[in-house]
Amino acid sequence: MTKREEKKIMSLQDLPGVGEKTIEKLRSAGYIDLMSVATASVKELAEIVGEQTAFRIIEAARNALDIGFETAADVYERRKNVSRLTTGSKALDNLLGGGIETQAVTEFHGGFGCGKTQVGFQLAVNVQLPPEQGGLEGACLFIDTESTFRPERIKELAEAVGLDPRKALENIIYARAYNSDHQMLLVEKAAEIIKEKNIKLLIIDSVTSHFRAEYTGRGELAERQQKLNRHLHALQRLADVFNLAVYITNQVMARPDVLFGDPTAPVGGHVLGHFSTHRVYVRKAKGNTRIARVIDSPYLPEGEAIFAITPQGIRDVEE
Repeated sequence: MTKREEKKIMSLQDLPGVGEKTIEKLRSAGYIDLMSVATASVKELAEIVGEQTAFRIIEAARNALDIGFETAADVYERRKNVSRLTTGSKALDNLLGGGIETQAVTEFHGGFGCGKTQVGFQLAVNVQLPPEQGGLEGACLFIDTESTFRPERIKELAEAVGLDPRKALENIIYARAYNSDHQMLLVEKAAEIIKEKNIKLLIIDSVTSHFRAEYTGRGELAERQQKLNRHLHALQRLADVFNLAVYITNQVMARPDVLFGDPTAPVGGHVLGHFSTHRVYVRKAKGNTRIARVIDSPYLPEGEAIFAITPQGIRDVEE
């Protein structure tokens, strides 16, 4: 393929050997533009269009988008498009370098009642705020795996930040995932909704619940981790392609071998541990206060922040 031909590839319709039926298959699987095809693996697309076609269209998409090596200066310029979404607490925002980051997956994990879901509710409301108020002026895609979503709470939080409760609820696109396959399918189908509804935040509460329940014992661990790994990479691809903020919650388990200190550890093993861009551990403190600690990040220093869960939402602790 010549450089002249490469420049003509502007959309899926321009890919070599791709007809309407193939485009329909790609779109139904969540591949709606050149970037989503270019960042896919041959194995992923081969299940949809066959191995030969997959190899050909991935190569063409990558050539058209000029995906390859670039200088750190180019990366720095591109990262200027990264935005941050406020949590509602200045202390928590400062811990996170300004808030929840787009083009990244931020994981909050902790025991039951620590506030992971409440942070998600607050983010689902705050993302609708204008940038000058710490929002992204967009909508939220909320995938619920534990039946914890409560629109009544969303209404309270929206009123507290001055949003029309009805509009705030309409700007949260909700889906209940009933098993791990359904959860993965929802993420794979999310691309069209993201473009149509101006989605700026994707929430999964919690990302490991179904995987943990369906795959038990060491004999099924490898299969579980492979599926979880594929699911997580689909999330990161959405974050990169659409400049989204992705917020996931995770459960914890007790480690009986730990005799001193906190015996809890996040579920998901090394797959999730290595994958999450920013990993935050949340634990209960006195009353309505919570302590958040950054335990892993490519650039955020380890540190802690104290915030409060109030009837109005996530706030700073009053002195």
